Amino acid sequence: MDYQELASELLNSMYSLRRTGFEKGIAEFLHGEAAALHHIAFCSGEALPSGIRRKLGVSSARTAQVLNNAESKGWITRQIDQRDRRRVLIELTPKGRAIAEKHRREVVGLAAKMLSVLEEHDAREYVRITGKLAEITAGTTAGLP
Repeated sequence: MDYQELASELLNSMYSLRRTGFEKGIAEFLHGEAAALHHIAFCSGEALPSGIRRKLGVSSARTAQVLNNAESKGWITRQIDQRDRRRVLIELTPKGRAIAEKHRREVVGLAAKMLSVLEEHDAREYVRITGKLAEITAGTTAGLP
């Protein structure tokens, strides 16, 4: 199989998909405040800046900026962990929880709309293959084995 040619076709398709708006809406959810709120709302265990930084794949400075913005909007609170004063625990406020849920509903709706233009089999295969790629590349630093 000519993976170079197939990769070129994939990149062209991804570029075209990006221009449709579907991918843009989903990408916005996966970055910045919306992604941080989602992580805080749905992470298992305590929400820490380091966990948010890893989940978003951004620098500590960018994480601090996102958290500062969310805090200024009244979406989160930060508290020193009483068991380990070096750690800062982050919690959603009721307003932040509502915003996180609103964002989640919007992006799930957008993804459902995108998948709905495919036949059921193709939609399931797209999700399966995307999940498989995510699983394979999850433990690698460059994203590839």
